[in-house]
Amino acid sequence: MEATSTKSADQQADKSIFEKVKFEVYGEEMISKEVKQSGNSGRVYLPPDWIGKHLKIIRID
Repeated sequence: MEATSTKSADQQADKSIFEKVKFEVYGEEMISKEVKQSGNSGRVYLPPDWIGKHLKIIRID
């Protein structure tokens, strides 16, 4: 019976890793974009006036 309860606890821990959390961020502008494939990576194009600015990126799905 202990193995079953441990497995259940592990499943709950794994599930909680992927639950959404709330972030509160202060900033100047916000943009919503979809990441496009670029070779073996992803890419998001941003406005040229954002060059040299600091960003915080949050994956929403």
